[in-house]
Amino acid sequence: MLATSLDTSALTEPVDRDGLAAYRETLPAAIRGPVHAIWWPRVVLAAASAFLAGFFAWLLLGTGEVTVDDVVVAAGAIGLAVGLIALTAVAVARDLARRSGRRQWRLSRFAAGNGLTYTPVAGRLELPGMIFGARDAQVAWDVVRDAGGLVVGNQTFSTGSGKNRRTHRWGFATVRLGTTLPHLVLDATANDALTLSNLPVSLDPAQRLSLEGDFDRHFTLYAPAGYERDALYLFTPDVMARFVDRAAALDVEIVDDRLLLYSRSDLSTLEPEVWEWVFATIAALTAQVAQWQRWRDARLGETRVVTDGARVRILRPPRGVAVPGRRLTERVHWIWIVLGLVFAGMGLFAILDDAFGLIP
Repeated sequence: MLATSLDTSALTEPVDRDGLAAYRETLPAAIRGPVHAIWWPRVVLAAASAFLAGFFAWLLLGTGEVTVDDVVVAAGAIGLAVGLIALTAVAVARDLARRSGRRQWRLSRFAAGNGLTYTPVAGRLELPGMIFGARDAQVAWDVVRDAGGLVVGNQTFSTGSGKNRRTHRWGFATVRLGTTLPHLVLDATANDALTLSNLPVSLDPAQRLSLEGDFDRHFTLYAPAGYERDALYLFTPDVMARFVDRAAALDVEIVDDRLLLYSRSDLSTLEPEVWEWVFATIAALTAQVAQWQRWRDARLGETRVVTDGARVRILRPPRGVAVPGRRLTERVHWIWIVLGLVFAGMGLFAILDDAFGLIP
């Protein structure tokens, strides 16, 4: 059961230094240090750059006749060194703040004050959804839970390899629905770039389903083939209005018995407004859970009326989803196919050029 009100004072209250010091000792080494291992190479690089810039300026200005060009070059070298020192100072300050434990201490107190539990860093979470599962280097940060299945946190994972390896970070919030539903995805159009989807996976466009009103301006809905009528049953006009009003900036996934919200910004933060918005959004979106719990997959059986003397019973199919509706079909995005063909063509042309001298 979601809290009707949140006490967010712990997120902004003054830090108790003694309490912070004691709490910091409980944090894993990945968060609390050693700090010097992170910043000393940067400091050495900045100091060496400053020394070399100063030495270079002395060579230009301290010996012989000085020209305007010498002054400009020396000033440029000193400016670059000063810029590098400033960037190093900012990076070191951020590292120190990130490893001070203040963020974790505040979030732990916020969680305790609202009957929640807090985990500063965790490995792979046992959750369904497109940002979970078999992801490389998957780490969850600042995970807040309640006893009813609510989980809010931030997730990082990696894709690619070598020079093409990228780290992705997502904020997420998820809650149990109390029943298993078909796999549905609402791809928010507000966070797409140049009409390209923001989702971490590419879904088969044949699964797109258009709904009435202006819902399609805010979301692209994906439903498994054959489950179009089921999606229309679940997304009645009042449900669509709730999603448009509350979650238009988020990507949404319904999978198994969970509702998941995704954001490219952290959802587990030190900002009270974000927490209040997340809880209010989940409460609004799950207000129709009772209606969703009445849904049954007709593929698992038919609804029958059984008469036993004067007693009439309605036997409905069991809860659950048939295999075709459990997961949407993914596909490789056409952009990657085109790029793959282009690079393959370039490689083939290079081989033919070496063999036959196509380019004079």
